[in-house]
Amino acid sequence: MTKLIAILNVVAWSGFWAFGYLALGAERSSGQMTTAAILAALGAAIGIWAYFQLVRHSERTGYAKKPNRADRSHLEHEFNGGSA
Repeated sequence: MTKLIAILNVVAWSGFWAFGYLALGAERSSGQMTTAAILAALGAAIGIWAYFQLVRHSERTGYAKKPNRADRSHLEHEFNGGSA
């Protein structure tokens, strides 16, 4: 499944760049510009989604280290009336 998402990621970003270029090159009032802009936005949205899915998978499997997170356990103690 990961390979399928990786392929989808590449295809989506390729569509984003190709249709984005076509949208920028088309005349403003033409229907081609609207269609190309919609397809470029769709490619960007799918590409971002696929990228985040791949990052999540790589963090879960240990291929990439998990991001640094602050230890916020002391906030609950302070909120409940304790002193720091």
